[in-house]
This record gives sequence, structure tokens and C-alpha cells, in this order.
Amino acid sequence: MTEAGTAQEITITRVFDAPRELVWKAWTEPERLAAWWGPHGWTNPLSQITMDVRPGGRFRVVSISDENGTEMPSHGLYQEVVEPERLILEEPAEQSWHEGAVTVVTLTELGDGRTEVVLHATINTTEEMRAQAEHGMEGSLDRLAEHLTNA
Repeated sequence: MTEAGTAQEITITRVFDAPRELVWKAWTEPERLAAWWGPHGWTNPLSQITMDVRPGGRFRVVSISDENGTEMPSHGLYQEVVEPERLILEEPAEQSWHEGAVTVVTLTELGDGRTEVVLHATINTTEEMRAQAEHGMEGSLDRLAEHLTNA
């Protein structure tokens, strides 16, 4: 990254037609995460997913572009795990496109089998890369909605 990164905020709120327990499993079970993580056109092989869902536990997903085989790794540590309502994940500054990130995922049961998910990320990066990251997160949440519909 040639331009210095600054703290960029992203907040996305979605309501899913699924109970909170199912949404929690989608975020914390490798088999489920593999089905929706990343934007459309990317695959997440189970062999490339590590999830030790506990404070201090490791998280790693390597997504692979269906188009050209490019790999997009995401990795970090779980800072907080409050089942089934909140995950906090910290990603180190080693990522090529950012200089560290913290993501908070909050799940709120709304009743009638619906769950609100608020994803709030603070990413030390450029404004241009923030926009790309937000677009990617939106695509992931679109895929999560599709996964939950078929679960």
C-alpha cells in the first residue's frame, strides 16, 4: 500500500429470516462458513479454513477465485466470543491491503425467526480500499442470506 492507511469505519446492518442460533452457526462452523464467506465467484475449501472459536483462538480462511485461482487469505484471532450474540475478530497488519483490522459481529434475535446482524469493522487502510472492503462484505452478507434460505 503506497498511501498511508487511516482508521476507516464500515458498519453494515442486515436482517435475516433465520433464528439467531442458525446465524451463529453460519459464523462459527467451518462447513457452514465455507458456503457463504467472500463475494460471489469465490470458493472456500474446507481444507483452507481454521476456526478455533474462543477468545485467543485462531481464524483463517483462504478464499479462491473461481475465475483465475487467485487466493484471498483472511486470518486473525478471536478477541471475544459471546455465544450466540457477539464475535470480535482482530486481523493483524500483515494483510497486504490493510494495516490491521477489528471486526465486531453482533447478532440480535428479533422474534418471528428473524435475526439482525450488525457488522462493524475498523480497518486501517486507504479510503479506496475501504470502499472495496465494504463491497466485499456486502457480497458476503448477500451470500449468507442465500445460505440461510437454503439451510
